[in-house]
Amino acid sequence: MARPRFLLPFIALALFAASCTSAPPPESGSYSVTELLTARAAKDEQFRTASDSPVPPGRRVGLLPLAYFPPDPSYSVPAVLVPPAGDQPLVEMPTSTGDRRKMRRVGTLEFSLKGHPLKLGAYVEEGDTTDRLFVPFTDLTTGSETYPGGRYLDLTRTATGIYVIDFNRAYEPYCAYNPKYDCPYPPPDNRLPIPIRAGERLKAAGGGHTR
Repeated sequence: MARPRFLLPFIALALFAASCTSAPPPESGSYSVTELLTARAAKDEQFRTASDSPVPPGRRVGLLPLAYFPPDPSYSVPAVLVPPAGDQPLVEMPTSTGDRRKMRRVGTLEFSLKGHPLKLGAYVEEGDTTDRLFVPFTDLTTGSETYPGGRYLDLTRTATGIYVIDFNRAYEPYCAYNPKYDCPYPPPDNRLPIPIRAGERLKAAGGGHTR
């Protein structure tokens, strides 16, 4: 079986699909809710029509459109990447198929969310030469409101070490749609002690979804 990368290529799609809401929600400061909804609609369209979609044809009616918490700009916060002291050894991150992925922790993202000081480890996979940081996490919604195997964030490396963590863009790994995919489980120290009600979530009973 092909071993797909955990980074979703559809996150960086050109924003071409219109929002499916009757009217876009108002913007909040510099945060573009319209852009977020457009990106979600584009992802749904790709998952529905692409030949390499991770969603099997027989599951597309039940899974698409994907379900999300309502957009909430308060879940988009600044963060600082604190590098480790010295070189970090490779760690083996267990995956959904029983395999292990070799990852290197490149630092700790420190941020504050809803009054809570929080930290998340940022990783790169062995052999990955891109400028992407992989940030897997679980929180108090994991297994009830969100996928039991956790969710992911992708960040683009910066020269300054300053980032924006936008949990509205948190997504489920491909194995949430198709068990043949090999998805890393978030390490224990990337478990957030609060609920993160932003980003992709489990589909409600009866197929309801929130754009």
